[in-house]
Amino acid sequence: MKFSKEFKEAVLHLSEKEKDKLLIRLLKKDKNLVNQLYFELLDDKSLEDRRELIEEQIRERGREIAQEAKSLNQLKVLTSFLSGDIAEHVRTTKDKFGEISLTILLLTTVIKNAEELFEKTHPVHAQKFCIYVIARSFKILVLLQKMHEDILLEFEDSLPELGKAIASEHLLMKTAINHGLDVNWLILENNIPEDIAEIQKEVKRMGFLR
Repeated sequence: MKFSKEFKEAVLHLSEKEKDKLLIRLLKKDKNLVNQLYFELLDDKSLEDRRELIEEQIRERGREIAQEAKSLNQLKVLTSFLSGDIAEHVRTTKDKFGEISLTILLLTTVIKNAEELFEKTHPVHAQKFCIYVIARSFKILVLLQKMHEDILLEFEDSLPELGKAIASEHLLMKTAINHGLDVNWLILENNIPEDIAEIQKEVKRMGFLR
């Protein structure tokens, strides 16, 4: 939302008491803002500390949900819950690096621990989960393309690991091909297309990744 110059000036000229009242009212209505301010002003954990906690949670819960889920459809739902934890972490801390690294970790962990589910699931019933993985992989590539090239070195192991995990499952690989994702973009070094965002948009425009 954009505010006019006049509105901003009017707010800035409010008394300190009026500003305090407005701030408290806003905080009561915006949980995300509360979390952001708590992290910036009071939290004794660093960004890296918070990221490591989420990593531990993903490794543990990722294995558990992959082994406990009765179907790939159920696994997709459970994976979405963990993805929600990542999203909340990013909203609170503005951790762009973590948004990528944690999502890679989540997808890789779940795929590697879901071999039995892939073996016993009919392709029709695997579709939602497979599309979810491929759509998230596209998003990872788009986010990486926006990062400084030095940052890409931090993913030289984890990104290919995700690509190989996808390639190891026939249903995922077939979905990747059908939805325009070349797993070599994940596996091979410096192989992300410069126009990956446009590729993603075109794939979506054609009705895929849904």
